[in-house]
Amino acid sequence: MAAGRAFFCAPSSIGATARRLAFASPPARPLASAPHRRVRGRCCASISSSSDASAPAPPPYVLTTPLYYVNAPPHMGSAYTTIAADAVARFQRLLEKRVIFITGTDEHGEKIATSAEASGRNPKEHCDIISNSYKMLWADLDIEYDKFIRTTDPKHEAVVNDFYSRVLSSGDIYRADYEGLYCVSCEEYKDEKELAENNCCPVHLKPCVPRKEDNYFFALSKYQHKLEELLTRNPNFVRPSHRLHEVEGWIKGGLRDFSISRASVEWGIPVPNDTKQTIYVWFDALLGYLSASLDDGEQASLQQAVDRGWPASVHLIGKDILRFHAIYWPAMLMSAGISVPDAVFGHGFLTKDGMKMGKSLGNTLEPKDLVGRFGADAVRYFFLREVEFGNDGDYSEERFINTVNAHLANTIGNLLNRTLGLLKKNCNSTLAFDSIAAADGNSFKNNVENLVDKAKGHYENLSLTSACETVLEIGNLGNLYIDEQAPWSCFKQGGEIAEKAAKDLVIILETMRIIAIALSPITPSLSLRIYTQLGFTEDQFRTSRWDDTKWGALKAGQAMMEPKPIFAKIETEIEEKDQASPKEGKGGKKKARSKGLVEA
Repeated sequence: MAAGRAFFCAPSSIGATARRLAFASPPARPLASAPHRRVRGRCCASISSSSDASAPAPPPYVLTTPLYYVNAPPHMGSAYTTIAADAVARFQRLLEKRVIFITGTDEHGEKIATSAEASGRNPKEHCDIISNSYKMLWADLDIEYDKFIRTTDPKHEAVVNDFYSRVLSSGDIYRADYEGLYCVSCEEYKDEKELAENNCCPVHLKPCVPRKEDNYFFALSKYQHKLEELLTRNPNFVRPSHRLHEVEGWIKGGLRDFSISRASVEWGIPVPNDTKQTIYVWFDALLGYLSASLDDGEQASLQQAVDRGWPASVHLIGKDILRFHAIYWPAMLMSAGISVPDAVFGHGFLTKDGMKMGKSLGNTLEPKDLVGRFGADAVRYFFLREVEFGNDGDYSEERFINTVNAHLANTIGNLLNRTLGLLKKNCNSTLAFDSIAAADGNSFKNNVENLVDKAKGHYENLSLTSACETVLEIGNLGNLYIDEQAPWSCFKQGGEIAEKAAKDLVIILETMRIIAIALSPITPSLSLRIYTQLGFTEDQFRTSRWDDTKWGALKAGQAMMEPKPIFAKIETEIEEKDQASPKEGKGGKKKARSKGLVEA
């Protein structure tokens, strides 16, 4: 399989030391924004923190998803990885990093040709349709990527040819016969010891087939000690730690050279020195992480790609493609004299009914359907909050509904709505105090600031579930505070007590402003709705930074917008029926859907 055979990808702590080998990269220039997406503040802008104008720009934060295999449309597993990557990219932009977020599609190989034939199309037509379905889904999910690479792009083929020639000149490519058991779904030869009963692939649960070919091979075994040294020097190269142990075990067991061409597959990039063979999809697709940085239409070369923004800061992948990214890929780069990436994060599988999701297994969860029913924010929040990044996680619609309603509609949405309602009723929707003055001497402010710092640490470590939990904890503090202070009652008493109530409303609204920024990597549209209800513009939201989570932005006299519920509570048809006809029976099949923006 190629770089995008991920079913579920997860990240981990990043902070790995950059390793620049033979071809040290000059500072990457800002990249053009993807034409489809909204431009946010400093998305790919160069940030200068030095008084010396001649000082080189800091290296970019380069983040990649797998390049998804286009044998079928995207499913929730691939969407999960991309949502996680988008959250990481958005957080890094809040830190004013120069981010290059790369995603794309892997479009060569035996399975692609087979899928195209089954659909009555030629391979290129098939790839165009499926690749576009990924772009459409990313738009639906509020994914703001910077580069989308297709391995059928001419610039990519040029980079692959350059890379092949460079590895060949290193003496690491040779020709030989190979015979073994081959998984067509993985597009990989398998060791018999790793197969299940009846020589079944443990990932796809299908029998592997005997195959013998005359191929070109990459001398992976030559890099055994160099890979061991890499993991010793940088134990954070593979995350989380239990994935590192897997990789260490594979290397310790001895590395075998692997085939990098196919004689029986026509749909692929021809081997430069032997056009009767095509380059093996993994040796092809992994290079998409490099070719993605090049602009369409320019004269493409491997060195240009390296110079534009390499090494990658982190590859986010599914655990089923860990071997390719943590062993094959760094060895290939070493052979070509190119820096290895800073980190590879292998997350777990998304399961449904206890089984891993996958197109080959036919048990996928359709992300487009979920977004259509519940909205992008709900989908993004549930999977990042409820699936621990790095571990497997199971989807349940009941759990989805309960989590989203409790956290987004009730804890966050209702807190804002009722506070703005009180402000409208008692203060004509206008703040009577600055948020700094309102919180003077109040320990609540310090508690919020401590939680913000905690959330930042979780984001930096790619602990996205913990980041969500911490931001929600801020919301819980706000709800507890307003219930204890009961401003609706204090306003009735007038005098200093009513003045204290007016301060309490400012405190809660400042808390909501902070939540909007801190949660924006996870729920960007919901956060925008919060921010604009607080009297800010969309431009102010899109240029916000993490530093804006500091207490003190709301000012006396600032007018708030009309209170409107910001999140649609998910209701079932049974609930709607019960509300309309309480005397009717409660039998029948429950079907959940979002019913527009209704008050929680």
